[in-house]
Amino acid sequence: MANPMPSLDAWLAEAHVDPSADRCGMYLFHNGVVRATPKERVRGVSGGVAAADQVGELSFGYDQAKVDAAIEAARAMPGIFYVRAWLNEGMLAVGDPIMLVLVGGDIRPHVIDCLQELVGTLKNTCVTEVEHRA
Repeated sequence: MANPMPSLDAWLAEAHVDPSADRCGMYLFHNGVVRATPKERVRGVSGGVAAADQVGELSFGYDQAKVDAAIEAARAMPGIFYVRAWLNEGMLAVGDPIMLVLVGGDIRPHVIDCLQELVGTLKNTCVTEVEHRA
């Protein structure tokens, strides 16, 4: 694992003392990890490992400028006041963290929608990932 994973507890503690905290009624985390099940089996899309095989490692990288733009777009969504993301990189093993995303906002539907949109954007436009067979 190339980037040490930050503490979820520390992130949440920092969010609670951020100037935006008095407007946030909900915080929601995404903690993506490398799984042994290939993308082809769970999503029907090729990721480098055939559906019948198992993933052993994942080559993972990202474009920081695209990540920054995705975070800024998330912050501009209705009712969203706090956004933070961390992405790993390098050759990752099954069980290693891929990314953490924390979103804070006024009400549950805004926070859920933002988290889903942001994680989707990160996964679909900001990262490169290639599965390697076990």
